[in-house]
Amino acid sequence: MALFKRNPFGHILFLKKFVIRLFGVLTHGRYRGFNKLEIEGSEIFKDLPENGVLFVSNHQTYFADVVAMFHVFNASLSGRVDSIKNVGYIWQPKMNIYYVAAFETMKSGLLPKILAYAGAISVSRTWRSEGKDVKREVNTQDTENVGIALNDGWVITFPQGTTKPWKPIRKGTAHIIKQYKPIVVPIVIDGFRRSFDKKGLRIKKKGILQSMEIKAPLDIDYESETIEEIVEKLEYAIEQHPSFLKVIPTEEIQAEEELNKTRKWQY
Repeated sequence: MALFKRNPFGHILFLKKFVIRLFGVLTHGRYRGFNKLEIEGSEIFKDLPENGVLFVSNHQTYFADVVAMFHVFNASLSGRVDSIKNVGYIWQPKMNIYYVAAFETMKSGLLPKILAYAGAISVSRTWRSEGKDVKREVNTQDTENVGIALNDGWVITFPQGTTKPWKPIRKGTAHIIKQYKPIVVPIVIDGFRRSFDKKGLRIKKKGILQSMEIKAPLDIDYESETIEEIVEKLEYAIEQHPSFLKVIPTEEIQAEEELNKTRKWQY
């Protein structure tokens, strides 16, 4: 029956649409009310294919970043360039948007489990688990699931795998790019760390200017470029290469370090 049509991961589409609509309405004021979201470059979404697109971004909170992207993506596809004015765009959302998230994050409570239905691809981190450093083999099923999502639609990933800035890009993202050859679109965000708590569920401070810059797709030679070259290209694209530290005011770096010391939650 059409009513119970499912996506490749078994999610019932009308339930997924309900979740996206509900949380879209509930969260709209977080980016256009309590705080302001400044968007640049969203006209690019209209020219992207229906599937096979990988968005790579720096990461500042567990959920607020990706929720903002759902807003911007759907607003742009409905004709609102660089704007999320009038939340009516969420009524008919793009249903094949997915995002990569840590398995332990998505199982951490009822709300994350509900949010997972909006399109989470849960993966097991190979370097950290439950706040402790670990070292384990890559779960090939995780990579295959990202491939399934790319075949079906658009995928958002945070290749640093952490909300802490200036951490290295994980090579797993580069391997996925080499294997599945998606169009890779970089996104650079800012202000979310100051606006929300680490989980991105609670508004920490009002009146903050948040920003989201969507850049042109990367020019990648999938056959000849090495994993290391792709990693470096991603670092520059999402402005997390060590060289960017040289152009950031010292007081901002010190403020970020102090903030990291006071955080209780470890990603």
